Amino acid sequence: MNSIVVFCGSSEGKDPIILDTAYSLGREMAERSIKLVYGAARIGVMGKLAQGALDFSGNVIGIIPDFLKHKEVFHDGLTELIITENMHERKLRMHEMSEGVIMLPGGYGTLEEFFEMITWAQLGLHQKPIGILNINGFYDNLMGMLNKMVIEGFVKKENYDMILIDHSIDGLLDRMRYYIPRHVPNWINKDQL
Repeated sequence: MNSIVVFCGSSEGKDPIILDTAYSLGREMAERSIKLVYGAARIGVMGKLAQGALDFSGNVIGIIPDFLKHKEVFHDGLTELIITENMHERKLRMHEMSEGVIMLPGGYGTLEEFFEMITWAQLGLHQKPIGILNINGFYDNLMGMLNKMVIEGFVKKENYDMILIDHSIDGLLDRMRYYIPRHVPNWINKDQL
């Protein structure tokens, strides 16, 4: 796997372990020569993630819509900074430039980006591994809700099982590396993304 998009918060949150783990993920991606694609901020969880990769000579591509450039305080030390016109173009570029997806702790935007990618996978529009780095159990309740959606018949078990969940960086990256995609329906036209 040569590139992973990581969705995470532009805020720091309250748990310092989340920030330390984000930095460590960036470092591990750099050491494994995995290009980091992310939302371009130099603050919050995003900033720690990027700095971890940059401090260890990693390749870091930030993608940000023009209107967020100053609000999220973009990182000016990236390998490459891509400015988009809007949020949809941002997500599309992130998708195009990555071979896998990881979600770290964040807020509404993080969840929205993650769920769009998992929805595209459910529809067969891509077969990339999609992982959650569940730092300190941050996403335990979310996984419980998703499991309830399976039990209640709103999400198919095979679509729930597409999400790779791990508490450790090495564990998640290894699971993503060896991920075997599910069968894609033959009615899917990839150009409809």
